[in-house]
Amino acid sequence: MAKQPMLKFVDISRDMPEKRGAQARTADYHEIYAEFAATKAAEQASRCSQCGVPYCQTHCPLHNNIPDWLNLTATGRLQEAYTLSQATNTFPEICGRICPQDRLCEGNCVIEQSGHGTVTIGAVEKYLTDTAWEQGWVKPLEPRADLAQTVGIIGAGPGGLAAAESLRSMGYGVTVYDRNNRAGGLLTYGIPGFKLEKDVVMRRVKRLEDGGVKIVTNCNIGDDITFAELRQTHDAVLIATGVYNKRGLKAPGAGLSGIVQALDYLTTSNHLNFGDPVEVEALNAKGKKVVVIGGGDTAMDCVRTAIRQGASSVKCLYRRDRANMPGSMRETQNAEEEGVEFNWLRAPKAFIGEGNVSAVRVAKMRLGAPDASGRRAPEEVEGADYTEAADLVILALGFTPENLPEMWQTSDLETTNWGTVKAQHETHATNLEGVYAVGDIVRGASLVVWAIKDGREAASSIASHLSAQAAQ
Repeated sequence: MAKQPMLKFVDISRDMPEKRGAQARTADYHEIYAEFAATKAAEQASRCSQCGVPYCQTHCPLHNNIPDWLNLTATGRLQEAYTLSQATNTFPEICGRICPQDRLCEGNCVIEQSGHGTVTIGAVEKYLTDTAWEQGWVKPLEPRADLAQTVGIIGAGPGGLAAAESLRSMGYGVTVYDRNNRAGGLLTYGIPGFKLEKDVVMRRVKRLEDGGVKIVTNCNIGDDITFAELRQTHDAVLIATGVYNKRGLKAPGAGLSGIVQALDYLTTSNHLNFGDPVEVEALNAKGKKVVVIGGGDTAMDCVRTAIRQGASSVKCLYRRDRANMPGSMRETQNAEEEGVEFNWLRAPKAFIGEGNVSAVRVAKMRLGAPDASGRRAPEEVEGADYTEAADLVILALGFTPENLPEMWQTSDLETTNWGTVKAQHETHATNLEGVYAVGDIVRGASLVVWAIKDGREAASSIASHLSAQAAQ
């Protein structure tokens, strides 16, 4: 009788790939986790319980067939595991690196609930696809046909690129328009290299271009080409712009120099690491006392970038406690290891300085009754203010949609009360004929994996629309 290759979670403990020491990793922008070796990947995959109702798969937005490709990995059938993994995910090696697995697949792993420690799903997913690239298993994008109809995609982020791959593989002509000088959106300019090295993104972009996807960079819709012209040029249009309006703070002194937005700060850092000519002084943390305000993943990216830029100190203020922060617990731990100080239950009350910020007036908070979302609302503790020195303050408070109807002179494009584009849940169709929308511009600021899901679904809807159009 063959030995059972799975269900080894009782005998084998959870293990992550080796992590570089804090001192070494803060000297560069390379990823901090090493790659699994084949034996270690197989060992960790073998811990999967192969449960009848796989909560990991249920809680993955893409519904990746995780138990089956873990089984294939555990039994050494890596190419088959990769093939199964990429069948539902356009960018598995990217999701393996940046998905908040602790809140999705791994956080809902059955053996995690039973106290044995989750299967390291993300690390295995990353290993599988990196191995596929090394071994030549990632095949060129080859369209099944060569169709006359074309699709214009606005935004070269994960949603737009996922849709582009699906549509091009069907044979449609695809042109992606993006305002940046490189494709990738926040994968390229928002997420630091220590979480996602940029050659990982660029090789995906190259595969798309080699497969016939046209990517037009430095293109602003409304200025370089109008939305109306885009609709006339293409048989269908997909809006995948993301959300880029930064939330500010209405507090005394908020207009002082040295108070910057997180996305501006991260984008400048990534441009600098590409070697692009950028003005860096105002957005450089070197030698400065840095205070980051916010508790999400963007705040974690900022504090860890500031450490690498050589800040003299980095502190993060968040108005709730550690248990209620929206960011990844793993990222918080990594930041603490690298020297970031977290000040929980703290909120900025005012900014102090003459010309440039020199300090933040900080209010101490406590958690009161639950708010409308069910989370306990932070309340200020009267008379407990204090002053925190700061040369650079980074606001990581989230993003809201730009006013696309106004920017694009398209007043008939329906939006919600929140400014997001109104699109049907299943088809992603907007109120305009042949126009679809996906990702954050529909959902609000969300996860990369949801954008990928939306892009793949919208591609199917667009293909159905174009097929019906061609049949008329």
